[in-house]
Amino acid sequence: MEVTKVKFKDDDEELAGGMLPGFRFHPTDEELVGFYLPVKVEKKKVSTRLDQLIRQIDIYKYDPWDLPISTEGDKECYFFCRRGRKYRNSIRPNRVTGSGFWKATGIDKPIYSAKEPLECIGLKKSLVYYRGSAGKGTKTDWMMNEFRLPPNGKSSTNFLNVKDNTQEAMPFRYYMYLCT
Repeated sequence: MEVTKVKFKDDDEELAGGMLPGFRFHPTDEELVGFYLPVKVEKKKVSTRLDQLIRQIDIYKYDPWDLPISTEGDKECYFFCRRGRKYRNSIRPNRVTGSGFWKATGIDKPIYSAKEPLECIGLKKSLVYYRGSAGKGTKTDWMMNEFRLPPNGKSSTNFLNVKDNTQEAMPFRYYMYLCT
């Protein structure tokens, strides 16, 4: 096991790699959509460490095995990304990478607030990576979860019953991704 050396500079600790030894970043789904994603969408500056924990990159420019990892040894990586569209005037997402594509498996799963159990605070979609082109791709073991905020002004009851694409059509929306 390699131990990180600590340098002291003006009463502030600086660590190589930026994280304290033993630190693990394992937020819940509720924490991801209830805190981290809104902070990014609203462009609030919480901590310089947040940029190290959840990097902003275009994940679709990378195959999953080439994604830059945030910490050594972790099997999960978190990213902020703006999701592109397959066609200019369409709401269909473009999830194609250099060697394959991410395919959605199932429907959006609502994420509820612990404080307000009937309040849907976000949505989670599971994706699986396929090598090759659509229709001829080979399924891999790579999985990813896409987190997004629900469309504005929707409560959990009417949100789940009505398909609303307003969020999908809005430009510059951030999504959070968890790759495993």
